[in-house]
Amino acid sequence: MKFVLASHNPRKLEELQTILQQLGVEIVLQSQLGIDLEPEETGTTFEENALIKARAVMEASGLPAIADDSGLCSEALNGGPGVYSARYGGPDLNDQQRYQLLLQSMRGQLSRKASFVSVVACAFPNGDVISARGECEGRIGFTPVGEDGFGYDPIFLVPECKKTFAQMTPEEKNAVSHRGKALRAFAGELETYLNGRQAR
Repeated sequence: MKFVLASHNPRKLEELQTILQQLGVEIVLQSQLGIDLEPEETGTTFEENALIKARAVMEASGLPAIADDSGLCSEALNGGPGVYSARYGGPDLNDQQRYQLLLQSMRGQLSRKASFVSVVACAFPNGDVISARGECEGRIGFTPVGEDGFGYDPIFLVPECKKTFAQMTPEEKNAVSHRGKALRAFAGELETYLNGRQAR
């Protein structure tokens, strides 16, 4: 069975293939099918935004489409930036400017509790939908640490690992990250769904 990933990011494709390969499904990037879509994320939850992206690419390709939406939720900022994480501070900021802005916003805040959230959703041409959610609890550091990762990784500290996401190897990060948890849960949901279809 062929699926399309509603993303232009080859790293996301790699992550997804690693976790879903045992199900015997083929996954391609939307760009490999000549689809250049960036649907507007108008949802107020990660679930809604993931489905907006999945449905748009499913309709354009005629194939089941998988999308994810994720973000950083800070207790001190009442759950922000949340669904606006990728657009925090406006479209002209890069990753570093975005996390520096977040650190400035949290200056003087004693609560550094935060969580990374990821939702992976799949929209099928027959109207069926499956999704899974993953969360990673942590803290917002006071300064960026680490060279790897992307986005807010240098300021997100996972206490039990005593490292930021940006200090972890891909394997370490995948074991504890919100996206790793969401993808593993999604693999279970997809397996159940595919087995159910075969049993019909």
